Amino acid sequence: MKVLLTVVLMLLALTAPARADYTLIVPQEPGGGTSIWATVVASELEKKLGERVIIRHIPGARDQIGFDKFHNRLRFDEKTIMVSHGGNAVSFLQEKVDYNYADYSPVAIMNNNIIVSRREDLDWREEKIIFPERSGTVPESMALALLVGGPDAWDNWSQRVVYVKRMDTPECRMAFRRGEINVTRENPAAHKKHVEPVPGAVPFFHHGLFDPESGKFDRDPNFPEVPTLEELYSETWGAYPEGRLYEAYKMVKAWRDGVQKALWVNRGNPDLERLRSAVRAMLDDPEAMERIHAKLGSYPWHVGGEAENYMNALYPLITEEAMETLVEFNRDALNLDSFYNEKLIYRKDE
Repeated sequence: MKVLLTVVLMLLALTAPARADYTLIVPQEPGGGTSIWATVVASELEKKLGERVIIRHIPGARDQIGFDKFHNRLRFDEKTIMVSHGGNAVSFLQEKVDYNYADYSPVAIMNNNIIVSRREDLDWREEKIIFPERSGTVPESMALALLVGGPDAWDNWSQRVVYVKRMDTPECRMAFRRGEINVTRENPAAHKKHVEPVPGAVPFFHHGLFDPESGKFDRDPNFPEVPTLEELYSETWGAYPEGRLYEAYKMVKAWRDGVQKALWVNRGNPDLERLRSAVRAMLDDPEAMERIHAKLGSYPWHVGGEAENYMNALYPLITEEAMETLVEFNRDALNLDSFYNEKLIYRKDE
């Protein structure tokens, strides 16, 4: 009997760690910006959880497949965490996807940014901009349309911008290095790795950090010399940007960068507060944050109720006019199919 009991206890000890592991779903291939971010954060988070955090990559369909699988099946496992990135948010606004942020609880949101870079020898006010389509690049396309079109929005988009369709991330990086495209974009972690080492690459502009209390976009302290889109537009056109395209741009960039790097679990997940506590412990650990800042930049984190409030500040940006303009811009300028999702429109009284 004692021998049998010993064997049972040994089997339980061997199987317990496997059951306790967390799985972090990354909706893209290894090596992408979100994959880099997830690897860094998982390494620090598992130290606070006392359990392994295993990364599982589920790429495909402009990074929608992984999120749809999480929504339809994986989210019901309490040990599964979803990592979202900006492309997921853009698809949420303009395409038919299964996932819905309202169905999940945010463990933590890292308020992030995108850095747009160009070739140093590009006279962008006179020469054609060559920019590639990638997952989540609609805000950059809108920003470029504002810069080259000014008050006339995207009327001369096709005369000023060569929009290169269907380039994957590795192709874009190689094309920029070779000078085949002259404008590119990356999140801060990928910018450090893939753009800063490129000879002749210089920052162009960034989108700023969304302040949920004011609804405005602050300059990125990690790139103090790089202008925001608004600053560069004002310098170029002599006025602050306004109008339909700019309002749509604000909606898309706020959503794209707001949930560009966030951790989610299904609503009602019993491990939610434990995960949030682990993130808070990570944020309170100076050595952990020094490692994170060195690789990912120093950006604001929102945890628990702060993260819920952050999401609540994003929903009012989804107005009828902004959504209509997004669909129109995608159709007329980018030749992209867009879905006008009436259910997403913010209604204050609902």
